[in-house]
Amino acid sequence: MNLIKPAALLVAATALAAGSTVAATAADDPDGTRVTGLQQKAEQVLADSPKPLRVTVDAVEYRGLTVTDAPKTLGARDLACDYGHLCMIVKGTKFDFYKCQTWNLTNWTGDGPFTNNQTPGTVAKFFNKDGSVRWTSRAYDAGTATWDPIWSLRPC
Repeated sequence: MNLIKPAALLVAATALAAGSTVAATAADDPDGTRVTGLQQKAEQVLADSPKPLRVTVDAVEYRGLTVTDAPKTLGARDLACDYGHLCMIVKGTKFDFYKCQTWNLTNWTGDGPFTNNQTPGTVAKFFNKDGSVRWTSRAYDAGTATWDPIWSLRPC
């Protein structure tokens, strides 16, 4: 008999009440902390935290963005990023953008690898607090960026 722990039920009930789908089971996430931990990490750097479409033990999926935990020792050349995507690591969390829109950010500090694997010539723009362009990346491009302070980005 497989018993579901109360913490896992609480995570599932909270996520369902918020309108998201929890695809984790008690066996995948015995104490319920990893699901909420990853989502909390995503919300710490996404301003106006969008409502996730789906939350699993491995990812938080938004419209146009997937957030996962990143390996501790990962450089830009090692950062797997699907074709048509802009990927980066901020504070140990991988952000995989694939929708052309402006994303408002907060708490983007430190350095981290990025890969702009969008269609050739696509320009990703990273903005200052006042909306001016801080820097750009033309696909294909990969390297290490200094995130502080980046207040918004537009992958395309």
